[in-house]
Amino acid sequence: MHEDQPAERAPAPPREARPPRGRGRPAGDRPKRREISGWVILDKGVGMTSTHAVAAVKRALNAKKAGHAGTLDPLASGILPIALGEATKTVPFVMDGRKAYVFTVTWGVETDTDDAEGRPVATSEARPTREEVEALLPRFVGAIEQVPPRYSAIKIQGERAYDLARDGEVVDLVARPVQIDRLAVVAHSEERTVIEAECGKGTYVRAIARDLGRALGCLGHVSALRRTRVGPFAEDQSCTIGALEAAQSEPNPAVLRPVETALDAVPCVPVSRDMALRLMRGQPVILRGRDAPVAGKAYATCGGVLVAVGDVERGELVPHRVFHLGGTAARNG
Repeated sequence: MHEDQPAERAPAPPREARPPRGRGRPAGDRPKRREISGWVILDKGVGMTSTHAVAAVKRALNAKKAGHAGTLDPLASGILPIALGEATKTVPFVMDGRKAYVFTVTWGVETDTDDAEGRPVATSEARPTREEVEALLPRFVGAIEQVPPRYSAIKIQGERAYDLARDGEVVDLVARPVQIDRLAVVAHSEERTVIEAECGKGTYVRAIARDLGRALGCLGHVSALRRTRVGPFAEDQSCTIGALEAAQSEPNPAVLRPVETALDAVPCVPVSRDMALRLMRGQPVILRGRDAPVAGKAYATCGGVLVAVGDVERGELVPHRVFHLGGTAARNG
């Protein structure tokens, strides 16, 4: 269970069940997709793939373009930020943000996938106390080396690890550096422990459960997982598919958040109309003023509307992404 693992794809329908090409609903009867830009923070339910979640949001809002910022696999629930329209250009800023999870470790069984969907590969009669779990958590906090699960999206000589594992091949993955900022026990019983985690990009919660179980000598796997934060987005900003469908395709400001929300950790630079036009043409502009950033990422606004995001180099903002916002784009204020 990991936010960067590609979503499972639904099997294609049988050929005979597909509508003949060009013979579906008459073109005049099809609702025209709308240009909508902003972020929908979806509370995804268990059993739904991230790909299906994006399609459901697009359908509910009749949006033309959408994508998600960090896959949440079907067994997990929680925050799935979905970018609409121009917001898709800011997806990398969200994916690089910190994540928070609440997950349940069931003790006594290790599986080949490190979650409840896998096949048991080892068992133990031992069970840890809460104190034993809490005493070991600091070992997994900070900048640590973590071996990803065999069933993960890591590539080995061009092939996904989970594809090799499903084909019965031996998958040996090397440890990678990850950052885990916090682990805390929130509930404990003899058979399972519920843990809160805050971590950086590339961290596998399943691997935390696996390694914790091995270190405790009792083995374990993730049996439930909920993502509670992704970058600037949290549970109190989220909505369900049902709430979107009830809105009858109208972009509701309560659920459609501004594109620049994804740039929460990036400095904002207000620019003049002439400077905005230069940025829109891909040309750098000189930043003036005492508060202007001297280096690093920054984004420019003109009249409160997002114009471009780029790098500040030697006093100039060099645009890397420009935005064409208007109409149904969500805006601050």
